[in-house]
Amino acid sequence: MTGTQRLSFGSTTMLFSPTREAALQRLHDFVPRAGRAYANSRNYDDGPPDSEARQNVSQLSPWLHAGIISETEVLDAVLAQHGPHAAEKFVAEVFWRIYFKGYLEQRPSIWPAYCEQRDKALGQLDANSGLKTAYDQAVGGSTGIEAFDHWARELVQTGYLHNHARMWFASIWIFTLKLDWTLGADFFLRHLMDADAASNTLSWRWVGGLHTKGKTYLARPDNIARYTANQPSGPLSADGLAHEAPALEEAADHQKQALDLPQSDAADLHGADYALILHDEGACHMAMNLPHPPKLVLGMTRPEARSPLPVGETARNFARSAVETGVDQAGDAFGCKAKLLGEGEGLQQSLGQAGLQTVAFSYLPTGWTRDALLPELMGLPDAVNIVPLLSEVEHATWPYAKAGFFGVKKKIESILGEVGIDGSSLDAAE
Repeated sequence: MTGTQRLSFGSTTMLFSPTREAALQRLHDFVPRAGRAYANSRNYDDGPPDSEARQNVSQLSPWLHAGIISETEVLDAVLAQHGPHAAEKFVAEVFWRIYFKGYLEQRPSIWPAYCEQRDKALGQLDANSGLKTAYDQAVGGSTGIEAFDHWARELVQTGYLHNHARMWFASIWIFTLKLDWTLGADFFLRHLMDADAASNTLSWRWVGGLHTKGKTYLARPDNIARYTANQPSGPLSADGLAHEAPALEEAADHQKQALDLPQSDAADLHGADYALILHDEGACHMAMNLPHPPKLVLGMTRPEARSPLPVGETARNFARSAVETGVDQAGDAFGCKAKLLGEGEGLQQSLGQAGLQTVAFSYLPTGWTRDALLPELMGLPDAVNIVPLLSEVEHATWPYAKAGFFGVKKKIESILGEVGIDGSSLDAAE
C-alpha cells in the first residue's frame, strides 16, 4: 500500500478552532491524561490530529503559539489535578517551549542567519533542476518513503504534526534526502499553525547537530514502526533511511547576549490610557495580565511574514482568525473601539485619533513576528510609550536558558514557586 493510498485526513476546523473557548475545551479534555498516562504514551504518533486516536498528547500548541491561552494557565490546570511529580513530563514539555524562546532571545543572530541561509538555499533550487526535483518530491510527499510522505501530506492538509513525527521528518530531510535544513524548517513554518520561530528553528538545528554541537538525531525504521503501530492502517514503513547522521557544521558562532527584558508587572501601564495591540503571537487579551482595560484595541496580523514562499491556507487562516476573533472579543469586553490594521495602515493615525501615547502588546519574541511588526512600532514618534508585556513565567525562566535545557529543567520547581504556579487557580480549567 502506498503512502498516497493510506492517507485520509479529515477536517481540523473544529478541533483547532482559533478561539479561546476551543482552547479551554481542549485543555479541559486533556487534563485528566496529562499525568503518567501522558508520560507513557506521548511518543506514539497514533493518527491524524482530528482522530479519536490522537488523545495521548495535548495538541495545545496552536493556541499557545497564538497567545490564545498561556503557559501559566495550562500549567496551573494540569498541576491542580496531577501534582508536580505525576505531571513532571508534561510540565517539562511546556518548559521546552519557554526555554527555546529564551535561548533564541540570548542568541538572536541565529534567526537572521537562518533567514539568510534559507533565502540562499531557495535561490539554489532555481539553478539546480535535480535539487529542485528532490525538494518538490519532499514537500509534495512523493519521495517513496512512506512515513515521510505521510507526514508531508498530513502537515499540508492539517497544519499540524505530532512532535515525534517532526523529529523523524527533520532527520530524514537532512540525512537521507540531504536537503538544506533551512528549507525543511521553512516548510514547517509555512504550514504549522504553531509556527514558533524559536521552537521550530532550534529543533531543526538540534536534529542536525547545530544546537547541541555534534549531537544529532537519526530516524530509524524500527523506531518509526514501533511508535506508529497504532496508526489506523498500521505502522508506517520507512525503507532506505540513512544509517548515519554526521553533524552539520556552520561558520557562524552565535554568541550569547545579555537579556534586556521588560518588567513582568506592566508597571508602565499603571494609570496610563493605552492602546492594546493584538498580533499573531498575542491574539487574546484574556491570556494577558493587563492591569486595567485599554481605551483602544488594534489587531495586526502578518502570517505572510513567515516565509518568502506562500504560507499554507490552514496556518494563515488560523493566525488571521485568531487575531480577528481576539479584536472582536476585546472590543466587546472593554466597550472600546477595536479594529484590524493592514500592513502599514494607520497605526500612528489611529493612536492620534484616540488621543493615546501609549501602546501595549504581548512581547514580540525573536523571529518573524518581530521582524514584521517591530519596524512599524519603532516608526512611531518618540513621544509614544511602547510597552511590551512579558509573562512572569517567561521572565523567570529565560535567564536560565543560556545553554542546554538541563539548566532550565533543574530550576522548574523553583520557577513555579517563584511565579505562584501551583495548581491552586482553577480558572484555566473551568
